Amino acid sequence: MTRQFMPGDPVIYRMRKHSTSPGPRAEDVTPAPQGEDYSYHVDKLWTVVAVQPDGRIVARTRRGKEHVLEPDDPSLRKAKWWERLLWRSRFPALDKPPPKSDDREAA
Repeated sequence: MTRQFMPGDPVIYRMRKHSTSPGPRAEDVTPAPQGEDYSYHVDKLWTVVAVQPDGRIVARTRRGKEHVLEPDDPSLRKAKWWERLLWRSRFPALDKPPPKSDDREAA
């Protein structure tokens, strides 16, 4: 059974990462067997931009990058009401254009 997504829906994508120093939002941090790096999850807060005719969704990041995802991806879920409230500033708004790369350099 696939989940129904609509443009404008805030979604959370749980991304698996590996590095030598996990960031402050890292969850489920586990060291590698040799102890040189760590494996962990980070929740990415995205907004659905469009739903394609084949059912795949297009989600936008805060920096404007777009990802095409399967609606039944186990790492993808809709944000709960309290997550939308608590992290509302971290979900990208669809009414604003994404930042340009030279805008970030000027800041």
